[in-house]
Amino acid sequence: MAKAPDNSVAVSGNVMFYTNPQPLNKDKHAGFGVKQVDRPFDYMATQHFIPLTAAEFGPASNSFPVIFAGEEKNPLGVMGIRPGDNLFVTDGQFAQDFYLPAFARRYPFVLANDSTNDRFIVCVDEDAECVTKNKPERTFFNGETASDFTQEAFQFLQNFENDRRTTLQMIEMFKEMDLFEPKDMHFQGNNPDGSPAERQKIADYFAVTEDRLRGLPESKLKALNDRGFLAVAHAHMVSLNNWQRLVNMTLRRAGEEQELAAKTYKKTELTKMLEADLVKIANAKGIAATVNDLKKDTIDKIIKSQKK
Repeated sequence: MAKAPDNSVAVSGNVMFYTNPQPLNKDKHAGFGVKQVDRPFDYMATQHFIPLTAAEFGPASNSFPVIFAGEEKNPLGVMGIRPGDNLFVTDGQFAQDFYLPAFARRYPFVLANDSTNDRFIVCVDEDAECVTKNKPERTFFNGETASDFTQEAFQFLQNFENDRRTTLQMIEMFKEMDLFEPKDMHFQGNNPDGSPAERQKIADYFAVTEDRLRGLPESKLKALNDRGFLAVAHAHMVSLNNWQRLVNMTLRRAGEEQELAAKTYKKTELTKMLEADLVKIANAKGIAATVNDLKKDTIDKIIKSQKK
């Protein structure tokens, strides 16, 4: 059972999103807690693949493709087709109309395996922007005991761990039944002149297919159905229809980025022209100035000279 440790335990390994996870300790973290921040989901903005559990395939299937990746066939939600670009996060906010994976919802908490004592311990990312000791809105501890907020987080982590283990069991069943089929996804956009761009591969992944499910004997289909895994497989297949959504979202975001870049370029060019004009005015008034030293005091001198 997960619990807040009383003693310091070394944490090793890397987990997506977390930069400084430390065991949650009532002595070390007395007075610590969380606060609201302006950009609460900045931590996931550069991750376009997010781990999922089997329990999430249903709700996630309406939002983005759910795939199986790598030799271990790890389930992932695809939240972007460009590396480092999560299409569902804009200016630190997550798009409310879409499913937010539990892997992200648990942040800044995470479970770590304490193999020495054969237990899981709860950790918190001390570098998370929302974690603070300066008047937190929700504290981690009330005196000697974990706060209601922390207890809820513990329960969430326990549920997540149980779902993760169930997911591993599902993957093993899928492997044993030879349900995985290699797939790939390609994307072809347009060049600035409107001509078709070079076709690019977005991802290599594994998928469960309808044909392979149909090929199973009744006994194996029943075994999948009894565990709830048949419904998970169908949700996964439905989710693959969301590839086009990601393409459309990517094209829309790319267009917005190009428009912003064009505006920035125009503003920069206009600034350069204004600076050049100011230097000419300054020199004509006998004020020594170059573009590099157009500071406020120099500009004030130019304005005053124009009023004379």
